[in-house]
Amino acid sequence: MENYKPITKATADRFLQLLKTKGPQSAAMLAAALNITGEGARLQLLKLAEEGLVMSVTTSKGVGRPVQIWDLTPVGHAHFPDTHAEFTLQLLETIKVELGEDALEKVVAAREQQQHEKYFNALSGITDVADKLEAFAALRTREGYLAEWAEDGEGGYFFIENHCPICNAALNCANICKSELRTFKNLMGDGVEVERADHIISGARRCVYKIVVLVNPLS
Repeated sequence: MENYKPITKATADRFLQLLKTKGPQSAAMLAAALNITGEGARLQLLKLAEEGLVMSVTTSKGVGRPVQIWDLTPVGHAHFPDTHAEFTLQLLETIKVELGEDALEKVVAAREQQQHEKYFNALSGITDVADKLEAFAALRTREGYLAEWAEDGEGGYFFIENHCPICNAALNCANICKSELRTFKNLMGDGVEVERADHIISGARRCVYKIVVLVNPLS
């Protein structure tokens, strides 16, 4: 027990954020990322498990000892903010019931226009795709999406949103997600293709967009 330290909120948040952004991890992987001992990480994970925030499964790959892999529980996922979820759902339902589907479509379209203008102004003057993704990830992270980007090894990129703060609203109004994708495509501009590869509301752990830079967008 010499490696154990009582878990603090800051420590718990670091574990939970790593599992949220990087996906299921072993205690050794988490220990390396957090620069602590493997035993210390395991004990902290057990404490988080007692609180219902994480869970583990044992996997075996080839020869050697089975490995315990840790992931967030639904309670752990709920640790991250959902932007005024209950109020948003009530508002959407009220618009749909009182004003009709067409009114709800107009609200989603108006939000899309506002989002586009905000992002377009923030990214104005940035032409390099990687630089644009970097700036956009910073904007979305400030909004609660825990966004990041990476090269795909084939000349393109992945844009990753590890959390969706409007997930409950999107589950109840699919056009919100369609609107988000249109906004992203418009921001990236001509000569760049954007395709959603993973989708949280379809059961994926995170939303992932694949970005392909066309050599000749006119061909």
